[in-house]
Amino acid sequence: MNEHSPNPKVGLALAGGGPLGAIYEIGALVALDEAIEGIDFNEMGIYVGVSAGAIVATGLAHSLTPQQIYKLFIEGEPEEFAFDPSVLLHPAWKEYWTRIRKIPGLLATAVTDYFLRDDATWVSCIERLGAAIPTGLFNGDHLHEWMADLIAKGGGTNDFRSLKSKLILVATDLDSGESVPFGMPGHQDTPISKAVQASASLPGLFPPVRIGNRFYVDGALKKTLHASTALKEGVELLICLNPLVPYDDSLNPRSRRRAKGKAFQPGTRLYDGGLPLVLSQTFRSIIHSRMDIGMERYGHLYPNADIMLFEPQHGDGEFFFTNPFSYASRRRLCEHAYQRTREELWNRRHDLSEKLDKHGYKLNLDVLRDGTMRLGQKAARRPARAGSIVSKFDQLEDSLNELEGYLKIVRSRELVD
Repeated sequence: MNEHSPNPKVGLALAGGGPLGAIYEIGALVALDEAIEGIDFNEMGIYVGVSAGAIVATGLAHSLTPQQIYKLFIEGEPEEFAFDPSVLLHPAWKEYWTRIRKIPGLLATAVTDYFLRDDATWVSCIERLGAAIPTGLFNGDHLHEWMADLIAKGGGTNDFRSLKSKLILVATDLDSGESVPFGMPGHQDTPISKAVQASASLPGLFPPVRIGNRFYVDGALKKTLHASTALKEGVELLICLNPLVPYDDSLNPRSRRRAKGKAFQPGTRLYDGGLPLVLSQTFRSIIHSRMDIGMERYGHLYPNADIMLFEPQHGDGEFFFTNPFSYASRRRLCEHAYQRTREELWNRRHDLSEKLDKHGYKLNLDVLRDGTMRLGQKAARRPARAGSIVSKFDQLEDSLNELEGYLKIVRSRELVD
């Protein structure tokens, strides 16, 4: 446990994005932790977490360093503490049974209305059966139990009021649509692990979480980052991470090379990917435009606060085309987030250095110049049959991608220096 006191003027806001979002935030946080001298991500005055960001924020507030969180979630070490993604995939049997039990009564009411009410139609009667559809596929209680167990094993506290820093986990009240900041006065008696579950309860995937007599769902329904929660507390330097951005194929280097001197190829269009990609792009565009509006407002409402936002590039297909609930490629994706954040820190070094200097921090350019730094020793690979052609091509592509990224960093720095 670090003996220093939290800095009340520095805060961290982490948005959601499913397991993929958590992976991005972990890689980005390690890069930030290495590159910013003087900052301590375990000594922030306030942490604001939404959905997947609530999990990462809780770890930091309990004195887990970004590197330790990487080991825990990505490498699965130490084994007794490791996060098993299967905790998110247990069927919500209780929810299924609760809804099934409603069917006889709903069906009887629908039939009665159809024959006895003059204004009833078969459509209105069928609509009554909608109450029998489960509100979520998976049981979120296992996330709450895992988090509570992790906190207990680590000697931490599951009580917001016992933390040395403010931890705010935002969920949405289902019946009012209002954001609820668990950890703030009036919402401090809920266990931290339960608030994490509520904040990450994405409608359709997980049933709403009952706390007291209210039901709660994902905190991103109202706002994307909820950065204002920290700014209202007087934070003067706020670091924000947002994993979900809309994809822009024209900004993807591979797409530009592919289309150079050729007609536009149909395979590059999101339309050809079907409904999942269309919905993903729609969802990302909505939440990102909402965040842009919020960021603009923060500039007017809190002119003395410095806000530093980090997110994937809009042309980064690595994060867009990976299933947002996939955990199989976590090492490769986390390494990718780490390297892209390092690049972003270098490209924005002049503006960021000016902001950081005001608060007593410094950007370590020597760390950013070191192109040999890696988050993990080797990207994880699926076991492949010896001599497999597909496996060899995959390995070759990964190696070329790493070389390309390294050369890009070297070239950009040579031009500047």
